[in-house]
Amino acid sequence: MISFFKNDHTGQRAQDVKGHLKASKWLIARRSAQTGFLMLFLSGPLFGIWISKGTLASSLTLNFLPLSDPLITLQSLLAGNIPETTMLIGAAIVLATYLLIGGRMYCSWVCPVNPVTDLAHWTRRKTGLDNKGWQPHRHLRLWILATILLFSAITGTIIWEQINPVTLLHRAIVFSALFSSTMAWSVIAAVFMFDLLIARHGWCGHLCPVGAFYGIVGKTALLRVSAKGRERCDDCMDCFKICPEPQVITPALRGREPDSPVILGSDCTNCGRCIDVCSLDIFKFTHRFNNSTEDFDFKQNNNTFSGSCDRAA
Repeated sequence: MISFFKNDHTGQRAQDVKGHLKASKWLIARRSAQTGFLMLFLSGPLFGIWISKGTLASSLTLNFLPLSDPLITLQSLLAGNIPETTMLIGAAIVLATYLLIGGRMYCSWVCPVNPVTDLAHWTRRKTGLDNKGWQPHRHLRLWILATILLFSAITGTIIWEQINPVTLLHRAIVFSALFSSTMAWSVIAAVFMFDLLIARHGWCGHLCPVGAFYGIVGKTALLRVSAKGRERCDDCMDCFKICPEPQVITPALRGREPDSPVILGSDCTNCGRCIDVCSLDIFKFTHRFNNSTEDFDFKQNNNTFSGSCDRAA
């Protein structure tokens, strides 16, 4: 009998060395965060405990903390609308947060569409489709972002939110409206099939204007992943296979930026999967100004030890 799945050993060495839980800790953390954010909104409709009212587009948490999607707020301003003060404050809070921790962390830690695209990528790897398909230009999502902002200004409407998979899915889950649910799941199914059959990481990596917006926001963010132990790399390629934006790894890991092992590309989603699947523990979370490598630290420690011995002698 011919199996539908092929043998894919991505991350297997890490599981053998670190154990399954440690080799999946950031994946588990992300799924927990995504579930947690969703439950903040579902606790009211399901259990009568209203922690957050609204959706990811705009909400009020604990009846005093406003949070608003800054991209929606920007579209509203361009459309000629004057948002309420609470919406502007909420957008400023969210914007400041992602400026600090990394814009595209939204994509991997909050966005409810992310598990769908991750599942499509997993299926591509398991079925041998991973290296097949069309790859749109990565700047296409920037052009889509510019287009929706332009159309908002021309039409006077927040045009993207009519078809935004994130908004549709989140609204459907929270409010369980039949029409919204049907439309949302149809759009999500289209995203899944696009990523599965047409383009690897196609939606998040090439088309989604929300990801493009948060990528711009996170260009100078502090939280980063560093290939601190890159001298130990044995070219197993697991990090490249698992990463949704593998092009960001090369400069840090291969030393194209010799003074910094830090992944500085704004496309990085800080998902932590490269940390999980590396059996040699090359990658670590750090900040953008930490340019040290383990070899450098080792030599520095040895020099300090040698100097101390010389002085003692």
